[in-house]
Amino acid sequence: MNFLLPLTGSFAQPAAENPTVAMIEAAYQHHGLDWRYINVEVAPDDLADAVRGARAMGWRGFNCSIPHKVAVIEHLDGLGKSAEIIGAVNTIVRDGDRLIGENTDGRGFVAALREVVDPAGKSVVLFGAGGAARAVAVEIALAGAARIAVVNRSAGRGQALVDLLNERTGTQAHYAPWEGKFAVPADTDIVIHATSIGLYPDVEAIPEIDIDSLKSNMVVADGIHNPPQTRLLRAAQGRGCKTVDGLAMLVQQGVIGVKYWTGLDVDPLVMRQTLLDLDL
Repeated sequence: MNFLLPLTGSFAQPAAENPTVAMIEAAYQHHGLDWRYINVEVAPDDLADAVRGARAMGWRGFNCSIPHKVAVIEHLDGLGKSAEIIGAVNTIVRDGDRLIGENTDGRGFVAALREVVDPAGKSVVLFGAGGAARAVAVEIALAGAARIAVVNRSAGRGQALVDLLNERTGTQAHYAPWEGKFAVPADTDIVIHATSIGLYPDVEAIPEIDIDSLKSNMVVADGIHNPPQTRLLRAAQGRGCKTVDGLAMLVQQGVIGVKYWTGLDVDPLVMRQTLLDLDL
């Protein structure tokens, strides 16, 4: 098989379930890049061979989705700052002969958030402490958030994230138990939902947050990209809050990834429209 074009790609998900393929291919085409972004299903036992193959074929980089985000690290030559703190990568970038692991999950979220509000110096309430929440929390902290309250059902996982933030970043983090409907403190600037509640097909689900505690001066962000307008975001808009949807986060992840690989700042509107056309 001859690969004549610069290649990037994704390891793990079937292409039909991976909107990243469509949006990045659309960006390449829009900007006249003679590149391809291909999807490759890789079983866990084949991950090492897949990375060696990407090296041998001169891939400029690739994405990793679950279950490879942690396992791939041992096959790389280095990690970016936030990826090292988070302990997981989703974007691999070729630097000369080296493959460097980066994490754009949280960075894409912060980039989307900055379209509405700069997190520097702000007080943040973060719902969730899983992999996505961990990435968001680290990037929000590195972006200069003054305080982060981690709200989670599991005290152990929530406190572990708090300890990581306090030890490795300059933010002040604390754990808050999530028992019943959580009332967001009045001095909160940014509310971030980073769990899977509300993800398709459970589109009518809404996290247990006291909607009446949301104030119009708060920005509410939801990491769910399918559907883009979750029940939480609609409820927040009803309270007069500015909102940021998960589709914006997904697009910004793509923008950052393409920048790493090609050096080009691509048009995020092209990628967002591609995702909207998929009717996520």
